[in-house]
Amino acid sequence: MAKSSEVQDLLGLSKPAIAIGYFAEPPAGVAKYEAGEVPAGCSFWQRAQEGASFYTEQSDHYNCAVGAYTHSIPLPPDRAEELGETIAFMVEQRYLREAEVPMIPVLAESPRYVAYGPVDDAEFKPDVVAVAAEPAQAMLLYEAALRAGAGGIAPNIVGRPGCAVEALTMGSGETAMSLGCKGNRTFTGLPDNEMYVSFPGSKWEAVVEALIEIVQSNESMGSYYNGQQKKFSY
Repeated sequence: MAKSSEVQDLLGLSKPAIAIGYFAEPPAGVAKYEAGEVPAGCSFWQRAQEGASFYTEQSDHYNCAVGAYTHSIPLPPDRAEELGETIAFMVEQRYLREAEVPMIPVLAESPRYVAYGPVDDAEFKPDVVAVAAEPAQAMLLYEAALRAGAGGIAPNIVGRPGCAVEALTMGSGETAMSLGCKGNRTFTGLPDNEMYVSFPGSKWEAVVEALIEIVQSNESMGSYYNGQQKKFSY
């Protein structure tokens, strides 16, 4: 079985794939997150990309009202107004329209704990696997997902909020893509030339296996297309 680290080498990814899991109880063998407050739940993606494996509590996600919303995590009574205030501010800045809010994907169930870690080193079963990729790399990952039965011919794509790609993946049971909203790019350190591809955790190993063949096939097609191009002068 190919490892996720091979995916990073095969595609030249700048960061490793990360595992995300939702739990009703603290996952056994996983350390509790205790490195201080973060501005948003997607900040934990970056920590996992850097090699940390841990689980968070609902309170660790309170600082981003929109992120808590996509995770179906209720804010405490003394902070309950923050979601409405945040949305009102976004609308005022013409960043968002109120009519768009009901269209944002959210998790069907509220997790009491959310775990993060590099896929190869995570000591929990992932519900979602997220990969930061350039468009050409994302295309190969999409083809692998299609080959592995983990996606449809028309992929699911979400813009803002970027963290909603988790809920989109969970709700559809298929691979989804996040173009990376401004907040997500800020809090995860995602550069402008990358996006996120999110896979159902149960299908990740099949995607990894399919990717090896997909890369080889694309190399062959690349040689063919280059040959075709040389036949024409324009």
